[in-house]
Amino acid sequence: MVVRAPPYPTTATAHLPRRARSMAADSLTARYSDWILDALDELPDNFLISDPSIAGHPIVFASRGFSAMSGFATAEVVGRNGRVFQGPATDRQAVLAIREAVREERPVQTAILNYRRDGTPHWILFHLAPVFGEAEGRAVHFVAVQVPIPRRPCGSKPRPRAVFAACRDEVRTDPELGYELAVDLDIRAPEIEESREASEHEKERATNAANEILSVLTRYSKITGKRVCARGFGSAAGTVPPLSSSLLLSLGRIKQSFVLTDPHLHDMPIVYASDAFLSLTGYSRHEVLGRNCRFLNGPGTDNSALLMIKESIQAGRNSAVHLLNFRKDGSSFWNNLHISPVRNASGKIAFFVGVQVDEGSKKEEHGVSPEIWQLAAVGAVKVAVRSLSAAEGPSRSS
Repeated sequence: MVVRAPPYPTTATAHLPRRARSMAADSLTARYSDWILDALDELPDNFLISDPSIAGHPIVFASRGFSAMSGFATAEVVGRNGRVFQGPATDRQAVLAIREAVREERPVQTAILNYRRDGTPHWILFHLAPVFGEAEGRAVHFVAVQVPIPRRPCGSKPRPRAVFAACRDEVRTDPELGYELAVDLDIRAPEIEESREASEHEKERATNAANEILSVLTRYSKITGKRVCARGFGSAAGTVPPLSSSLLLSLGRIKQSFVLTDPHLHDMPIVYASDAFLSLTGYSRHEVLGRNCRFLNGPGTDNSALLMIKESIQAGRNSAVHLLNFRKDGSSFWNNLHISPVRNASGKIAFFVGVQVDEGSKKEEHGVSPEIWQLAAVGAVKVAVRSLSAAEGPSRSS
């Protein structure tokens, strides 16, 4: 039997108080200007925005993508609490995790079973990101991105029907076990599924969408002067500590495609990206800074190569991998990536540098092979960091 929620009543919208609808509409326009609704409406992602300062923490915006995914019209959602999407099989632990994140004004990512307007269940990756008012010093809105998690092959897990088929009838119909064990459970797999785990690609997709929405909100808040910002994991670009002007000048002279990441900051964000890297990937600098390099990954990216990178970083050593990456426009390229720790004058790891070579455009530059050209970039970055830290004294260290 399908675990459904009751279909959403068609008269529900009419019972929403006019004052609640008015407050929801004013919540965004008062802070971000009258143009914010059109700007948000152009974004393709599935997301909601809610306002914790209004009683009941209602939704104040629902994207077109969300409406298409859930079956709810915008008018049926705005002014209501997100609990409307929960149902009988929604995991209470996931709900509590979201509730705690709201209370503590911090980001969270969790898989949760929600319900569409017609009562059918669907698994999503729920990514919550707080938006902080600079003047208030607290969260003024929450962005909730929702990425569908498709059903994946269950691999070699034992089939419950096959296990219980060998049992005597009185065992299979034991009241404590439930008579339904005698039913063909294969038909019911989507309903009895305990949980679904989001892939790294889905997690990155959710983070990227949240960053884009936060970027739009930040930009439009400057119009009214009621500025907002983001902080926490996966926060919008530009929130990483700036590098010194001397180091930026030295790094800017290096022509190869590379990024510098800081292992001492949460999620090891990019703190510098070269012009050649931006040209290779199609991203702008503000879209890159503050993000983990995994945003370049996607379907087909080799998990064993990613594991090799992770292990080499944890061990503080060099690594070279052949990796399928993706540009901003969605096109793929084979990246011959070289990663190396960058130490300061005292010998402590200050950064990691990743130098990229697009295999599709590999050619010798001035008679020098791409591999040598790559190692030259690593050496130039190390010299720049070491020289600057020696001149300025203690630098970033572990």
